[in-house]
Amino acid sequence: MPTGSQPSVAILGIGQMGLVCAGVLASAPWNSATGQSRCRKVAIWGHNEDEAGQLAQTRRSPRLSGFILPDHVHVCYRDADPLRDADLIVSAIPVQYIRGAWQRLAPLINPRAAIVSVAKGIENDTLLRPTQVIQDTLRSVGRDDPDKPARPMACLSGPTIATELARCLPAAMIAASDDPGFALQIQSLFATSWLRVYTNPDILGVELAGATKNVIAIAAGIVDGLQAGNNAKSALLARGLAEIARLGLAMGASPETFFGIAGLGDLATSCFSPEGRNRSCGEHLGRGGSLEEYLAATPYVVEGVATARSVVDLARKYRVEMPLTQAVHSVLFEGLDPIEAIGQLMSREQKAERVG
Repeated sequence: MPTGSQPSVAILGIGQMGLVCAGVLASAPWNSATGQSRCRKVAIWGHNEDEAGQLAQTRRSPRLSGFILPDHVHVCYRDADPLRDADLIVSAIPVQYIRGAWQRLAPLINPRAAIVSVAKGIENDTLLRPTQVIQDTLRSVGRDDPDKPARPMACLSGPTIATELARCLPAAMIAASDDPGFALQIQSLFATSWLRVYTNPDILGVELAGATKNVIAIAAGIVDGLQAGNNAKSALLARGLAEIARLGLAMGASPETFFGIAGLGDLATSCFSPEGRNRSCGEHLGRGGSLEEYLAATPYVVEGVATARSVVDLARKYRVEMPLTQAVHSVLFEGLDPIEAIGQLMSREQKAERVG
């Protein structure tokens, strides 16, 4: 991405975070002294023609009530020009669908485009993080040469309830990248008067924190559904963070990451916000509802459900004990009653507290 210039940006995905990113990047002016716009051009791509067409006409989406897409954001589903011209691509596609979408779009993408992901999850089977899935896909379709320097890649994460971001309520995020210069570019591009962006070189830790907190948020929702109380929920959050940090350290992430905005900050928001979809899913389960019922009724992807499978596999691979995560997995996929799951956790052997 050219340094110091107005980039052309293409956003993949017209879900909540894709819409929020479009709103931030299309806001003007970026430089109040010169009146310079934040981006030269902003386009947003959706795979569903009907939904994308409705968004293009009305500038509104049922996925994000009250949000109005700026008029100069181009909405596309077949038009390849925004992708070919883009200096920066923002991937806002749910994790389990990233590979298929990028396989489809790879031939249309500017070979010099930098990429930032805002997805939170771990791909099933491969156990790859979002940026890794994108890199793997581009190489597998021959778009990127593994023997040449990799294109700039970053993730943008943190406590990001989209309905609050759409209302421009104060928030903070992390721009993480192995390339410090690119992280600074993303920081500058996304920062606003109400959105503070920090940089972090630990892209492994930031992506892992964003994925694993979704699983713990389901557990927090189960506690809410069972009306087990705030004592139980706060203890769950603390022990959940310990599990996340243990896995992160075993995989080579920085321990500080898990006690910052992308770790503890995002975990707290996901566990306590009534609008968190993972927490809401858990609450439904705690009240005696079935997973199938909830997934059929919600218009949103609940990332923590599929990611629970991946995190259990990662824990097994790295030999990390994650009892809360395993309990969520058992409730989701093995028919364990939520009350029995809490009973099993409470009856575990007493031991000294250990974090990380």
